[in-house]
Amino acid sequence: WQDGNQFAFASEVKSLMANPSVPRSIDPRGLDQLFTFWANIPPRTVFRGICELPPGHNLTIEGNRVTTQPYWELDYATNGEQERLSEDDWAEQLLEVLTDAVRLRLRSDVPVGAYLSGGLDSSVTTALVKRCTANQLRTFSVTFGNAEFDESKYQQQVVDFLETEHQSVHCSGDTIADVFPEVIRHTEKPVLRTAPAPLFMLSRLVRDEGFKVVLTGEGADEMLGGYDIFKEAKIRRFCAADPDSQFRSQLFNKLYPYMPNIQAQSLAYRKAFFRVRPEELGDPFFSHLPRWELTSHLKRLFSPAVRGVLENRDTYADVRAMLPSRYSKWPPLCQAQFLEATVLMPGYILSSQGDRMTSAHGVEGRFPFLDHRLAELAARMPPRMKMKALDEKHILKRAVRHIVPKSIIERTKQPYRAPDAESFFDTEKHTARREYVDELLATRRIADDGIFNPRAVQLLVEKARQGKVIGTKDNMALVAVLSTQLLIEHFVRNPAQTGDTSLGHRCALPQPPAEPSMDTTVN
Repeated sequence: WQDGNQFAFASEVKSLMANPSVPRSIDPRGLDQLFTFWANIPPRTVFRGICELPPGHNLTIEGNRVTTQPYWELDYATNGEQERLSEDDWAEQLLEVLTDAVRLRLRSDVPVGAYLSGGLDSSVTTALVKRCTANQLRTFSVTFGNAEFDESKYQQQVVDFLETEHQSVHCSGDTIADVFPEVIRHTEKPVLRTAPAPLFMLSRLVRDEGFKVVLTGEGADEMLGGYDIFKEAKIRRFCAADPDSQFRSQLFNKLYPYMPNIQAQSLAYRKAFFRVRPEELGDPFFSHLPRWELTSHLKRLFSPAVRGVLENRDTYADVRAMLPSRYSKWPPLCQAQFLEATVLMPGYILSSQGDRMTSAHGVEGRFPFLDHRLAELAARMPPRMKMKALDEKHILKRAVRHIVPKSIIERTKQPYRAPDAESFFDTEKHTARREYVDELLATRRIADDGIFNPRAVQLLVEKARQGKVIGTKDNMALVAVLSTQLLIEHFVRNPAQTGDTSLGHRCALPQPPAEPSMDTTVN
């Protein structure tokens, strides 16, 4: 934060707000970003005047001038020699670098454990830890009562295969509702899903078991082409090249098998939903347009005052400005990887869902797949090594086929998710699970805080109370509104007590702010 001759920096907003000069108000433009991309685009945050240093950058202060410049960047440039390498060559290099990345992250003067979700990435990390140490390995996981989210069957397969000493924390709607206010105090930004909450509980288990360091599988999907959004973009491009082809449209059946609401829709609906539009093939954001458009629907909940501030604002300009000049020359998969690795991963996956949830209990997360050597190796790989036809993370599966169970390699990918609206409302009793939910979402409270339209929120809450929130948009909307209201409670209404989770103090929201005040230049 900078104001005249004053400059303050810290690792958390809570620390900055110990300075009474720092403003305590919400920046609608920061919300605009987050309600589009799931994350902020640094230097902007959701707080007026408070800036964030972009990942991979350093900052220099000279007098009153503050400048930033990158010290490391992703580059997907390839050459002919790399094209001539075989799958076995790439697999061998990948396993060698990944093994060394794990070995490096085992250096510690305290015991090191591992997160084990039951997916490929954490299973690989756990298997390599076993290779690198003779000590009995402790692994930790999250389980759910709802089969839609639970992966305990696969977790147990890996535990039996690798013979780890395993513990898990069981999450329900009630437990998520219990910790959610504390979760938002640590994320220091709204979230669109409850997924950080179970990880908050998991890190508490790790701490209670005497561990301060865990290795996790974050980064594998971004670096090695594992996300459904990459597969989706590939199918959309294929279909947009011949939009009248019924044969090509059948490929949409391959997407999101774990989401029954999408699977139940007609092919015509899915073609429209996934934006099969030939005119968009040249758009630099082609891969992410459906997600960003879906998320942007949440902004319909904003109050007239906030929507007025954002009127005619080109939110995509914030991301467009961060694209490197060489971006247009990269293959489509690499463009999609760059967007995911520079927007969602640092701003949500590694921040709200990762580092802040482990750090909340004094636990350090370490990420072998984000070793800079592995990131650079993966960026040099031809796209077909990372996604062969529709086989995501193909080269990783080939590299580790002898060290993890075959069932884990061959299982259908299931992304980590948690119950959303049902975590806050008992749909049988038609009541909120906790008092703070009713208080923060009350019509008077919404009107006082000024961010959302009270009537729109009232209708959404009533749907949730009756158990009629079943779609992605409504689930995201409820979590987004509630987490924003919690953020205001923690950081605006109680500025002197950002560690206080009590509710009920009233404070008018300041007027919408101007652009960030920090004079930041990107060299």
